[in-house]
Amino acid sequence: MTPETEASHPKVHFDHVRAVFELNGEPFVALEDFNLSIDDNEFVTLVGPSGCGKTTALEIAAGLLHPTSGFVRVDGKDVTDPGPERGVIFQQYALFPWLTVRKNIEFGLQLQGASKGRRHEISDRMIELTGLVGFADALPKNLSGGMKQRCAIARAYAVNPSILLMDEPFGALDALTRVHMQEQLLETWAQDKRTVLFITHDVDEAVYLANRVIVMATHPGRIQRIIDVDLPYPRGEDIRLTPEFTRLRNEVWNTVYHQGQETLTTDRSKG
Repeated sequence: MTPETEASHPKVHFDHVRAVFELNGEPFVALEDFNLSIDDNEFVTLVGPSGCGKTTALEIAAGLLHPTSGFVRVDGKDVTDPGPERGVIFQQYALFPWLTVRKNIEFGLQLQGASKGRRHEISDRMIELTGLVGFADALPKNLSGGMKQRCAIARAYAVNPSILLMDEPFGALDALTRVHMQEQLLETWAQDKRTVLFITHDVDEAVYLANRVIVMATHPGRIQRIIDVDLPYPRGEDIRLTPEFTRLRNEVWNTVYHQGQETLTTDRSKG
């Protein structure tokens, strides 16, 4: 393989991914012919009705699930297991309650065998990057929801993954904190670029964050539409008031809404 060929690989590539699980003794198709390429440093959001396979796709990319058929490749290599190049952040913060902010952030570094000095240097940088200065010695129980999620992001960043896989990371936060976290995430992403695959049910959030919004359909889970978001970075609250943001938001919402209506109609007909 030539250097030019290697360089042409997308950062993440789903190729005809199919995922089938057993549900109530019957096969359930969570994903069907899922194809998606994500470029290096691209920010992609996944939206769609509940049960459309968003989390399944993310967990396959993370190496936490194996597809029934097809494959996912990262940097041209097949994903078979979790790897340090992929940081995963879920809605539940999954912080160790007995460890301080600093120790939570340094946990993965310690597993990698980093020296104490190196761990401290990196955790200092992550604490500053995610706005947690002054809370390095705090336990998770003393943090707000937004701060816990920033700590989770800092921990994922600390091991220097080139990809962030984020599943509804702000879903449990109140509206104001959620907006602040969106701004913080974009600031962090701008400073220290990563490829991001971000699942959300919030259409405004999907448009505000992403280069592209992937709208999924269900029964079975598949890509319904891909919408480019040609809004300039950096993005602030004022961009939500622009006609272009409104147009994109309505475009995504209408696509998602019609999928939801189709799902309700199908479920009622089965009932």
